[in-house]
Amino acid sequence: MPGPFPSPTDLTLCFAHVAYQMESTFARRNTGIEHFQVWSRADLAERLPEADVLVVSGFWQNSLLEKATKLRFIQSIGAGVDQFDQAALGARGIRLANASGVNRNAVSEHAIACILALARQLHSGRDNQRGHVWRGMISDLSQREDELGGKTLLIVGLGAIGSRLAKLAKAFDMRVIATKRNPSTVTGVADEVHTPDRLLNLLPQADFVALTCPLTPETTNLINDTAFDVMKPSAYLINMARGRCVDEPALLTALQDGTIAGAAIDHFWDEPLPGDSPFWDMENVLITPHTAGETRMYEENVIDILLENLARLGEGRETLRNQVV
Repeated sequence: MPGPFPSPTDLTLCFAHVAYQMESTFARRNTGIEHFQVWSRADLAERLPEADVLVVSGFWQNSLLEKATKLRFIQSIGAGVDQFDQAALGARGIRLANASGVNRNAVSEHAIACILALARQLHSGRDNQRGHVWRGMISDLSQREDELGGKTLLIVGLGAIGSRLAKLAKAFDMRVIATKRNPSTVTGVADEVHTPDRLLNLLPQADFVALTCPLTPETTNLINDTAFDVMKPSAYLINMARGRCVDEPALLTALQDGTIAGAAIDHFWDEPLPGDSPFWDMENVLITPHTAGETRMYEENVIDILLENLARLGEGRETLRNQVV
């Protein structure tokens, strides 16, 4: 196994992201640690042998391990770590931590914004604006804008994001029910918290179903034909989790057939969403391009976690913040 973690004067950090200004944000901290940034997967493959620490998300491929001759620690820029071969990292003595919680405010606010937009039909209002259409008043109560007070929100995955979403929802006088693997650890404002095996019993109660869970074997295609069949026809799905938490063909059918009222989707199976996808043209769908976690504070928040973990590694501590490996 590797020896002691290098001292700050001997470290080289590589930041790898297509858009985030990680290097300039880190430079403002004046740590004295050598660092550089790459902006493409090809540049990462070329310069990875220089790095003791890698700060990365979408550019990672497990084949890069063959080039990671000095690598000791990976700080994921995102919360998801399904792209990393954790067993292979562990075998090489490479530690891994994620950025869980770094965008809890952004994602929870994005989710409540989508819930409000669907309830108040802001998406169709914008469509009408583009077409210069002044919509008349609606007699059909089922088609009219609605209020959130008294509605039930089901949060699937009551972690950091889900817990803050629950707090926001309660501010709108919603009833909040949720699932969590270990309900005994819950601290927050949810009215009821159940284990995931109760999902099908909870879905019929929900006016909005918000996914804030990680992608795991247990959550892959969690929302499928069976789930849609027990949801209210007036219910909306809010997917702030990974695209593959939802059976996408089943979702398409449910939206087309009116099995559910609509959806707000931030993650799809294939991204960018193909131009010929039928989701683009569905009036009852609100699409955002995987931007729920975007915030002007993202880089600063990731650097906070990174610096804490570098300090822990330097002290020889076994436990990291948001440790995965």
